[in-house]
Amino acid sequence: MKAVFAAPGNPGAAEVATCYETADYVELAEHLDADVTVVGPEVPLVAGIVDRFRARNLAIVGPTAENAALEGSKIHSKRFMEKLGIPTARFQIVAGPADVSRDFRYPVVLKTDGLAAGKGVVIAANRAEVDAALATLPFPMVIEEFLEGEEVSFIVLCDGKRAVPLEPSQDHKRIFDSDEGPNTGGMGAYSDSRILDAPERAAIMDAIIEPVVRATGYTGFLYAGLMMTPAGPSVLEFNVRLGDPETQPLMMRLQSDWGEVLMAAARGSLDCDRLDWSSDPATCVVMSAEGYPGTVRSGDKISGLESVDSAVVFQAGTKRQGADLVTAGGRVLGVTASAPDLQGSISAAYAAADKIHFKGMHYRKDIGAKGLRRYNNLDRARSSVG
Repeated sequence: MKAVFAAPGNPGAAEVATCYETADYVELAEHLDADVTVVGPEVPLVAGIVDRFRARNLAIVGPTAENAALEGSKIHSKRFMEKLGIPTARFQIVAGPADVSRDFRYPVVLKTDGLAAGKGVVIAANRAEVDAALATLPFPMVIEEFLEGEEVSFIVLCDGKRAVPLEPSQDHKRIFDSDEGPNTGGMGAYSDSRILDAPERAAIMDAIIEPVVRATGYTGFLYAGLMMTPAGPSVLEFNVRLGDPETQPLMMRLQSDWGEVLMAAARGSLDCDRLDWSSDPATCVVMSAEGYPGTVRSGDKISGLESVDSAVVFQAGTKRQGADLVTAGGRVLGVTASAPDLQGSISAAYAAADKIHFKGMHYRKDIGAKGLRRYNNLDRARSSVG
C-alpha cells in the first residue's frame, strides 16, 4: 500500500495519513516525491494551486484557476452557462440595491458572487426579505428565480477530455429539519442509485457536463448542484471539487481503486466510462458545533467515538488538546454508514451519532427522509399499477 500524506490534516486524518503543517504545498509535494496530489477545498483551487503544480511538472487533480472560477464567481458561472446554453435559472446580476429587478416572482434566490463556504445564499419569500438580505450580503451578487423540484448533487471526475460520473447523491443544506433555517456548508447527505435513472443521468451528461468539458478542457472534479425540474435538470451551482458532505457516502460505496483512478485523471488518461460501486446506499449525518453556521464555540471535548462500530466517523472540525479530542470548527464530524437499503444506512448512521457527545452539538434528524418518502411512493405506485 502506498503512503498517504495530508496537509494540514486533522486528528482523524492522522489515523490513516502522515500530516504536515505547511503553507507551501508545491515544496511539500516535491519533498515527498508525491505520485499525485488531490486538492480538497475550493480556496487554493481558485487561487491557482493547480497551475503552480503543473508549472513544476507535478501531478495534481483539480481545475486550473481559470476553470475554478466556475465556483469562485457566481457571476462568471451564470454568464458561462448562458453562453453555452446550459440550463439554469433565469437571473439578474446586480451591482447595488437600485439594480434589483421587481420582475421576479417570489420566492427569489440571492447569491454572493464570491466564495462563501456554502453560506452565501439567501432564499427570500417577499420584498421585505429581499431588502433584509441586501443589507447584509456584499455586492455584486446574482438574483435568480426559485426553481421547484428535487435537488441532486452530480459529480464527475475529468481528465481534460473525458468525464466519468460518480454516483448521485443529495445534500441537506439548511441547518434545521424540514429544510428550515439558514444555509450551511451541508448538514448531511445520502447516496442511492435510485436518485437518478439512466435517462436522467444521460441527459445531465449531454446537456450539462459534456459542454463544460468540451469548452474548457476541464480537469479534476466538477460538481453540478442540480434541480430536477419538470422541464429537466437545471444547474443551481457549479463547484470545482468533491462535495462535502457528499464525498463521505460516496466513498463508502466506491469499490474501484481510487488511487489508480485519481492518478489516471491527473495524467490525462482516464480510460473508463464508469466506476465500480456497491449497490448499498450510504448516509452521512453531520454533527455541528454550537452557533453554526454563525460564530461557533470551539474547544468542547468530544466523547463516544470509541463506542461507534456501525459507522465511519469522518473528522472535520477537530483538534487534539492534550489527550482530549475537541471541537475546532463549525462542522465537526460526519457520521457515515452504508447498508443494503436506505433505511438501514440511515438507522446505522443515527445509531452511531447517538453514541457521540460534545457540549452544544447539533445534528439534523431527517437526513435521507425525503429519499425514503420518494422511494416508498414509487413502490406504492408500482404496486397499484401491478
